[in-house]
Amino acid sequence: MGVVVFSDVHADSVAIRALASCIRTSVFKQMFGEVDVLVNLGDLVHRGDRPKETLEMIHSLKQEYQLVSILGNHDHAFLNGLLVSGSDPASTYRHEQIRGSPLLSIYDNMPMEWSNRGMLFVHGGPLDLGNQTLRLKCWQRLSYDYGDSFTGYHYTAPMAFEALSARGLMHMCCGHQHRNICCRKTTEGIVKTPVEFEPLQAIPASKKHEDEYQLESARIPLDVPTLLRVGGCHGDEPEFGYTDFSSFSFIRIISRD
Repeated sequence: MGVVVFSDVHADSVAIRALASCIRTSVFKQMFGEVDVLVNLGDLVHRGDRPKETLEMIHSLKQEYQLVSILGNHDHAFLNGLLVSGSDPASTYRHEQIRGSPLLSIYDNMPMEWSNRGMLFVHGGPLDLGNQTLRLKCWQRLSYDYGDSFTGYHYTAPMAFEALSARGLMHMCCGHQHRNICCRKTTEGIVKTPVEFEPLQAIPASKKHEDEYQLESARIPLDVPTLLRVGGCHGDEPEFGYTDFSSFSFIRIISRD
């Protein structure tokens, strides 16, 4: 089973289109494997200025692949009219234009987590802390210290591993903080493992677009309990991930020329 994971698109339709173009190719399948499921870890909206086009792209992908979508904190804030930072006037205006749109049906009954084959997929964190907004799983943040914060409840890697173990799970994949990270629980303790990208061959242009995409990848074996946080799928170098549950590959698109 091959799973493509992405998070924090933030209304960047160009980035999610680049991801879609890459994973559709036979070259991608040769390098990583078949794509059976797409997992959106949340934050499709806010900050960027193309929410309509982004949601249209997500609906299009839903017609091609099995799509699992998980609620992010910016999704939660948008749906509930909560103020969050990061959106300029153009972004705010365009987001107001999609309120009431059928495109928002993507959020109907959207869960805050999904698990498969011993791996938890969640936007922020794994802790069950009640219904207070900043303690919800979509607002939690992996950190070196723990406790309540105005940005969301902070938890540590040991807390995450303990929560996973209590549920019979081994790994966790999250997003939220836009920076990739990998923590492995070894016999010597919890180790932060560097995510060291290496260049791969170029992904050729798709039939619909003339772009060529150069990829970088960092592969992590899933032979011990592991926390995996993918970088944001937005901006000039969008990131995402691929797993077959025996290993996890962090992937970066470094060229969209």
